[in-house]
Amino acid sequence: MIKLTPVERSALRAEAHGLKPIVLIGADGLTANVLKEISLGLDSHGLIKVRVFGDDREARIAIYETICEQLKAAPVQHIGKLLVLYRPKVETEKARSATAGKGMREVTIVKASASGTKRPSVTKVLLKGNERVTQGGNIKRAKARQKSTKKTVLG
Repeated sequence: MIKLTPVERSALRAEAHGLKPIVLIGADGLTANVLKEISLGLDSHGLIKVRVFGDDREARIAIYETICEQLKAAPVQHIGKLLVLYRPKVETEKARSATAGKGMREVTIVKASASGTKRPSVTKVLLKGNERVTQGGNIKRAKARQKSTKKTVLG
């Protein structure tokens, strides 16, 4: 379990004020899946709120302590049915997935002169993932942008 100084705890409480609970603990209590979700939330956000449904205060305190022990998190605040937990984020390097679209890429466009006697013009252009270069050297979107049917009817 992580120990926080009162100043750190106060700063984390202030930061958590605007957060919404990302995990809800219901009638089944603290299951393995709930612990997994809380761990994922702590890994991605660092500071999270958890809402515990149930009227037994001692049970909520036991859940709070269990979460902190098992996930090595710091208890920040326990107000009513809300629990605030903190664990430093894990810095991980994300591998680019094969399904993700392409990013910006640099392309060289060579256009022949209109008369054919002058040198061709050479330009370097950055293309977005959804753009392509046509045979004539123009840039087009691979897919047409979606248009609202309401706007075309009204306007």
